[in-house]
Amino acid sequence: MQRLFLFSLIGLVIGCRQSPKQEEAPITAQQVVDSAIAFAGGELYSRAKIEFDFRDFHYSSYREDGKRVLTRTIPSDSGLIRDVRKGQSFTRYLKEQKLPLPDSTAQRYSNSVNSVHYFAYLPYGLNDRAVNKRMLDTVTLGDHRYYKIQVTFDQQGGGEDFEDVFIYWFNTKSFRPDFLAYEFQVNGGGMRFREAQNQRVVGGIAFSDYINYKPLAEVPLAALDSLYAIPGGMEKLSEIKLRNIRVSQDNYN
Repeated sequence: MQRLFLFSLIGLVIGCRQSPKQEEAPITAQQVVDSAIAFAGGELYSRAKIEFDFRDFHYSSYREDGKRVLTRTIPSDSGLIRDVRKGQSFTRYLKEQKLPLPDSTAQRYSNSVNSVHYFAYLPYGLNDRAVNKRMLDTVTLGDHRYYKIQVTFDQQGGGEDFEDVFIYWFNTKSFRPDFLAYEFQVNGGGMRFREAQNQRVVGGIAFSDYINYKPLAEVPLAALDSLYAIPGGMEKLSEIKLRNIRVSQDNYN
């Protein structure tokens, strides 16, 4: 269904270009995101069980009782710890026994689990209800053209970090988000720029690793692509790699 929508969208744009009597209708931020999600896996995200390893932890996502379940499994000296976020609720288990947690601690762990899954499944989460998208420009970065889109969040449903601002660079041909940048407020605030690496498809769903950069000059978030193009403009902080990805195309309720 998503690919049919995408082909219809492309046909519409081409048709506009071929008609000398009509102005070309500019593609919208919503159309870019819809196309990106369709190419990356579309409805498979909501139907599949996804598992991967990130650093020393194991993560999985699936649907249960109509809700999305995100998990993180942590080895420890006391035994296996399993964090489970189901909808907006969070539970931590030690050796399958539920652990009591203060609300603030549970919220911190829940946000941590959600953050890893969010970045792992990009661009899937960009159609959540609290997400606001705005087309900024079409730019050249490296050898490719990109739709440059700003993403902000409503306070209601936008999570603890709703004030964070993101910018995505979607390849105009593949619709992949090859680059992203974000400005965060916690721990004194700052900005990061990520470059997608090792882009691959597993079980019909697209995944990427990233190189994580810190800008070395004070520029607006929207100007980080220009800073990235300058040698020495950014410092490499880390590499974000997903390992042992597994996708099961089962039907979850």
